[in-house]
Amino acid sequence: MSNQESTFHRSHNRPGFWRTGAAQIVLLLLYVGIVEYIVSRTDPRPTGTALTALGVVMAVVPALLWLSFFHAQDRAEPEPRQFVLGVAVLSALLAAAVGQPLLENGFDTSSWIGADALTEIAGSVLLIGFVQMFLIYAAVRYSIYYSTEFDQRVDGVVYGTASGLGYATMLNIRAVVGSEGLNLEAVVVRIVVTALVYSALGGLLGYFIARARFDDEPIWWMPAGLAAAAGITGVFSWVRGEITQRPLTLGPTGAVGGGYNPYPSLIVGVVVALGLLALVFYLLRRANELTLAGADADQR
Repeated sequence: MSNQESTFHRSHNRPGFWRTGAAQIVLLLLYVGIVEYIVSRTDPRPTGTALTALGVVMAVVPALLWLSFFHAQDRAEPEPRQFVLGVAVLSALLAAAVGQPLLENGFDTSSWIGADALTEIAGSVLLIGFVQMFLIYAAVRYSIYYSTEFDQRVDGVVYGTASGLGYATMLNIRAVVGSEGLNLEAVVVRIVVTALVYSALGGLLGYFIARARFDDEPIWWMPAGLAAAAGITGVFSWVRGEITQRPLTLGPTGAVGGGYNPYPSLIVGVVVALGLLALVFYLLRRANELTLAGADADQR
């Protein structure tokens, strides 16, 4: 078997990443149910240091679930745990040190991005989407990219997913602390949705990174991948905002309803994550098949 055939079969038959994607979704839904049950029974109101500690724990759980389950499944040719974790930590640090300060202080997005639907979509795509996706990309591109451990296309998806989860973890810590502990039931749904979608987007970026690493792609290839991920980020952010707000309605006693309902965003998040996972799986399989077909043609 040639080296290219060997690489194809290792990448195609290595089930760990795909099983992890499906298992992560199931486990995170269970996580939502468990936290919702505990909160409904205890009604905690943490503040100060306790709130920060709770935010770290709640936000880190999705990443730990993915990391532990992935390594349990990916035994045939596992990626070094320290490398995967290192990419996730680097992405989280980039989010804390560069991404969120730039968006919140540099562009002051919170003061204008919700002015109307068009402004929100454009701002979410062109600013929030591009800044966040570029940093998720950078955590892979400027760390593991030239390592000998990065030796097949699926590795790009693995490290991209880790980077997306790292970025999501920092966003989730800030979400818990920013909530001031007042609505932990809604916050845990937000945590899970963010982890699902950003890990899937990281996997999509990882596919583009891997193709740039192993294939002779044109100069526009990686910018196109970033644009696609940023576009999905922006549109999803807008849709999530629209479907989680209960509209006010007129009743016999006046205006009723209104408020925040996080559960529609959970449904949409699961659908988006599953869709992106299936898309990346198809793209990787197709790329590997084309590579193998090209190798066979060359041998003839």
